[in-house]
Amino acid sequence: MTGSDPFSLQALAMSGAPFALLARTPDTVEVLTGEVLDVELLADIPLHDTEGAPQEVLALVPFRQVRERGFACHDDDAPLRCLLVREHRLVSRDELIAALPDVAVPLVDARFDIDDDSYADIVRRVIADEIGRGEGANFVIRRDFTAEVPTDATTAALTWFRALLEHERGAYWTFAIVTPGHVAVGASPEAHVSAQDGVVTMNPISGTFRHPEGGATSETLSEFLRSTKETEELFMVVDEELKMMSAVCSDGGRITGPRLKEMSRLTHTEYVLRGRSRMDPRDILRETMFAPTVTGSPMQNACTVITRHERTPRGYYSGVAALFTPRDDADTQATGRGSTHDLDAPILIRTAYLVDGRLRVPVGATLVRHSDPYGEVAETHGKAAGVLGAIGAIPRDRVAERAAASIDEDEPAAEPRLADDPAISELLASRNARLAAFWLNPQEAVGSGPFAGRSALVVDAEDRFTTMLAHQLRHLGLDTTIVAWNDVTDAQVDDAELLVAGPGPGDPRDPDSARMQRMRSVVARRRESGLPLLAVCLSHQILADSLSIDLAPLAAPHQGLQKSVDVFGQTASIGFYNTFTARVAPGTASVAEAELATDAGGDVYAIRGAGFASVQGHLESILSRDGLTTLERLVAHALTPVGA
Repeated sequence: MTGSDPFSLQALAMSGAPFALLARTPDTVEVLTGEVLDVELLADIPLHDTEGAPQEVLALVPFRQVRERGFACHDDDAPLRCLLVREHRLVSRDELIAALPDVAVPLVDARFDIDDDSYADIVRRVIADEIGRGEGANFVIRRDFTAEVPTDATTAALTWFRALLEHERGAYWTFAIVTPGHVAVGASPEAHVSAQDGVVTMNPISGTFRHPEGGATSETLSEFLRSTKETEELFMVVDEELKMMSAVCSDGGRITGPRLKEMSRLTHTEYVLRGRSRMDPRDILRETMFAPTVTGSPMQNACTVITRHERTPRGYYSGVAALFTPRDDADTQATGRGSTHDLDAPILIRTAYLVDGRLRVPVGATLVRHSDPYGEVAETHGKAAGVLGAIGAIPRDRVAERAAASIDEDEPAAEPRLADDPAISELLASRNARLAAFWLNPQEAVGSGPFAGRSALVVDAEDRFTTMLAHQLRHLGLDTTIVAWNDVTDAQVDDAELLVAGPGPGDPRDPDSARMQRMRSVVARRRESGLPLLAVCLSHQILADSLSIDLAPLAAPHQGLQKSVDVFGQTASIGFYNTFTARVAPGTASVAEAELATDAGGDVYAIRGAGFASVQGHLESILSRDGLTTLERLVAHALTPVGA
């Protein structure tokens, strides 16, 4: 409900009651007060009160909730904390700034918990031991900037929040959340997921341009935008979030962008993904835990890699703050749209946490095959400085302060926005020329394609690219179901009209992996039956191995790499996410039972034989401009009756 009594920030601060201050619009700040309830599961978030009436809830969702999806993590018992909102006020931003304290908040013993050289060593190990061995395309490894804070926690929180309102710009949410024993203050640039009237939106942000001393220029930003690493990093996180969108949205999601996210000390590149869903917002949140921009890809293996290489639990870092707000029609309950609440959930990054007098500012870097260890060290310094400078803990850059002064869109900008520069706009727009039109344009109705009336079973080998693949198969007309490798039965393998053995991380030669053993069994059983089989990426390698084709690691991983290859007489632009390859002697065009599509070095990109076909690349990726056409060709071949 909206408060009607005169608002007193001082009274609120002195009451000791939990509260949250949220700045989501340029001119106002929302003040939320209520009671705190800690729950175990996302499904336990109480969207209705004891009498069944819809209620507003602000939830702090820690990283440990990934356990709900069966993913690994260091478990620190951080609570899934809910503020049950009893009063929701709108206060003028200027009015609130005038009431907020502006005091010195000293930091004592300020330092990173992991020194620069040790962090650089971790980066090297992740590139060599994880990306280099096929465990994934990219991983985010964090370290924490820490300090002792002798100031009262609420005073520190309000002081930092004032500094953010005055000096930061470009944030999606600026917030201070004060609950018993815990303070979180931040300016998150990134909306993880929102759901409003059935429209789900995700906002992948990646690539971090640290403004040089004196401020960013078109020339320095242009150099950043031309960086292969930064471009590939963004494309990979878009692919990963499209996996999530395809899991929760009937239309799979559509991409718009790219555009710039300009903040006081940093600039990022971003896309926006939108689709429609009837799911409960708590289920949407569960299916999208958590953003690849702060974990990695593929998500399940990223959590395992994080557990191996991060030394301490994440707490709330890379989780979300989730505001569940009853819709205007919520009292009608059954609206036919799946829920009575909208959802707005920014990622908990660029956030300072204060617990028992100890400040913690977690920051991470996205590690990819091109990463330079000390470049990633510098990125964590830049991100920490962005938070610390914004809250006033370290000196601020004058240019950044002038730019932040232009938060009010009705005021003339103190510094021109770089996104308005024609050269920058052209550079950004040129990125989409590399991407698949399928994900950029409105999509045709599901079920109306060339294989309408037929069905497919997709076996997921722990890479949710299968959700995007299934979405494309549905657009080709196939009634498609996904089942996990450890859940699929032999009967399902035998009964599927088209079996699609899917992608997954890891070494296909690993004799000890239960997942590899099961996928080898699935592929072998299906081949022996002579029934239609399509194998993708990891399963393509397993199929090749069953044909006595050698498997070998690539000299450099193809993680997020776009290549133009010949697929049985047609050139196709395809995205690759592989560390291993099937390889034959150069010039080999076939083996006993199959025809091969290879490159000049003998790497096998596709295989086809009687009743089966396979492909090394990810035809469903945004990087596969010719993905849907190639998928249709391979499915048509697999479905052709043997001997026809």
